[in-house]
Amino acid sequence: MASMDIGIDLGTASIIIYMRGKGILVKEPSVVAVNTNSGKVIAIGEEAYKMLGRTPDYINAIRPLSNGVISNFEYTEHMIRNFLEKVFGKIGLVRPKVALCVPSAVTNVEARAVVDAAINAGARKVYLIEEPVAAAIGAGIDISLPIGNLIVDIGGGTTDVAVLSLGGIVLSNSIKIAGYVMDEEIVKFIRRKYNLIIGEKTAETIKMQIGNVYKPDPLLKMVVKGRHVVSGLPQKIEVASDEIYDALVEPAMSIVAAVQTVLEKTPPELSADVSQNGIIMTGGGSMLVGLSELIAQHTGITTRIADDPIDCVAIGTGRSFDFIDILNDGFEAPSTYGDSRTFDFIGTIKDNEPDDLTVYSDR
Repeated sequence: MASMDIGIDLGTASIIIYMRGKGILVKEPSVVAVNTNSGKVIAIGEEAYKMLGRTPDYINAIRPLSNGVISNFEYTEHMIRNFLEKVFGKIGLVRPKVALCVPSAVTNVEARAVVDAAINAGARKVYLIEEPVAAAIGAGIDISLPIGNLIVDIGGGTTDVAVLSLGGIVLSNSIKIAGYVMDEEIVKFIRRKYNLIIGEKTAETIKMQIGNVYKPDPLLKMVVKGRHVVSGLPQKIEVASDEIYDALVEPAMSIVAAVQTVLEKTPPELSADVSQNGIIMTGGGSMLVGLSELIAQHTGITTRIADDPIDCVAIGTGRSFDFIDILNDGFEAPSTYGDSRTFDFIGTIKDNEPDDLTVYSDR
């Protein structure tokens, strides 16, 4: 049933669910609020995000995904189940097929944790697709052609850089430097220069409003509120765009270096394709002002941000059902997974070398 096919961008920052024929159905922060006394989940998504930094001692608002992979299995399962029920209602006999994207450097253990969480949350069949492949599909690239395309997907926890051709990843590089590392650098910078402690939400706001890693405007300023380190009292300061540049330039250059590493190893024919087609950026981190220009300057290749970069991976994940035959070409099936449960297993995930699309289903 096509209407039951959904794609989930299970990101460190947010979860986005896309259904073929219906578009984006859910877009909420991947945050869970837990009562630490009872262990009970009291809020998920947007409601839990509002609690970050504002909870009493017995309530903990956490992100159960870190660097694009599961750091807390139980709460990730709660989160996926909650969002699936938002889409389908109480899941009964008819359960959805789910495509989930994972970072290109996902390990065997990390991939199986994602599969378990989705199956336990009510999915009938789970497909794993690497984020750069999903991003390319979402950006409107025909991945079936023998043409090289370079994708840079910058999320909250990871940046994935990959050259694609003929429906697969030719080579890739994944680094754990992305949106959250940039936020952390802003927090450290403000504390170091102004003795002011700010939260991650404030740092993210600073990044989005005045962050620039190419040609920052010193006249672009904003007022920042926080707690003074020495006095412990609330205080507000004014920071400028060129100051925030000092905090962001190092992680930005790490992303540039990851792109250069992939380009240096790209086969000549595909390198020529990339030079002609340009570099395509996706993910929320790609919207940092000046980052596309910085990459273009250091690579000499035209770099553009995809249409709808934030939803791009989720859209591509949902549309990946149209490319299953291409993505699974040459894979072996079936196989037994885990304990007494049996799964249809197409392809072989190797540590740090996952296949493009891997399929599991509960029987």
